Amino acid sequence: MKKLSVVQLKQQAAVLDAVTKLEQQAQADLPGAVQCWFSLEYEAFPVSLLVRLQFTEQAMLDAAQPQLLVWQKRLSGLLLKKGIVLKDMRKHLVFTLSSPDD
Repeated sequence: MKKLSVVQLKQQAAVLDAVTKLEQQAQADLPGAVQCWFSLEYEAFPVSLLVRLQFTEQAMLDAAQPQLLVWQKRLSGLLLKKGIVLKDMRKHLVFTLSSPDD
């Protein structure tokens, strides 16, 4: 695996901090929220950023789905505080039942 540059490490740390805060809010506010994780390609950052919020079961996911836009705005705001601007916030957060290991 290629070693990350200083800039890439800063990007990763900023995203990790924002995603961790989002995860804590989700666990407090959304029933069934388990964890958040993200993937990104540094060459295409921030366009390639995809954050997933995992739920325990389909019923919880379905109940939270109408609030997806609110949570996408929260993620966008958290990243903006870190200096990361998402042009289309709707593409960067999804609700899922999958875990990072799936």
